[in-house]
Amino acid sequence: MQQTILITGASSGFGAMTAKALARAGHRVYASMRDPKARGGAAAAEMERLASEEKLALRVVALDVLSEPSIETAVRTILAEAASIDVVIHNAGHMVFGPTEAFTPEQLAALYDVNVLGTQRVNRAVLPHMRSLGRAQMIWVGSSSTRGGTPPFLAPYFAAKAGMDALAQSYALELARFGIETTIVVPGAFTKGTEHFAHSGKPADTERAAAYWSGPYAGVDDQALHGLAGLEPADADPSEVARAIVDLVQMPHGRRPLRVHIDPSDDGAAIVNGVADRVRAQLLERIGLADLLHPAP
Repeated sequence: MQQTILITGASSGFGAMTAKALARAGHRVYASMRDPKARGGAAAAEMERLASEEKLALRVVALDVLSEPSIETAVRTILAEAASIDVVIHNAGHMVFGPTEAFTPEQLAALYDVNVLGTQRVNRAVLPHMRSLGRAQMIWVGSSSTRGGTPPFLAPYFAAKAGMDALAQSYALELARFGIETTIVVPGAFTKGTEHFAHSGKPADTERAAAYWSGPYAGVDDQALHGLAGLEPADADPSEVARAIVDLVQMPHGRRPLRVHIDPSDDGAAIVNGVADRVRAQLLERIGLADLLHPAP
């Protein structure tokens, strides 16, 4: 059955791959981008070319997760055209790399704004409609870094993703009785094919960063990145994340898992999340709210 899907951060990486895969699977996809004209509009033009050549229901829509008016305009546009939004995929995000001390508080706040508050702005715009449907789906693209192995120099990103993961877990429980099903997709550290590391932000305080790079941590940045790349199997394919999301969308309602891990490097997140999610389920059973673990029919 065709679903109408809104995905954030669809200009590149997992977002672009997922938007194309879902459209090819027969769904109506709104691939949102902060600025469709950015970088000469290449990303938007590629989506439009694909939609035309393959006769796909794939449309680019401007949506800046940092702007409530932008989000509200995008949601109104989609509802005017499609009448419903059945699935929301929270994918927009930004990564930074460098010594944690060298990032200003304002930089951390900006990162949190994109990765966490952006999801809240989108939810407040779409949930009144989605709750009225009685059956809908929310997918959050998280990171194995929230509970797996955590190499150095990525702390601001890790902290923001952990915040998003915590928010997603609570939303899952609070939306279940409205028939809205939640899944957190947990990709590992794909170092090729997503441009996350290539486009990562840097510390604003270069003087403090230099104290690390020219001091006892000289070379550790390259060692960390090369080490991550070395753990990644040669055949690791980031499009596996997109395929996993397509599978989730097409699963029967009420049968979708809370988490799906796609981590070729196997950094341990699946094990730790498995324990944590089991403890969470046991607590809900003990306080008489086990029904919140699954969406209402």
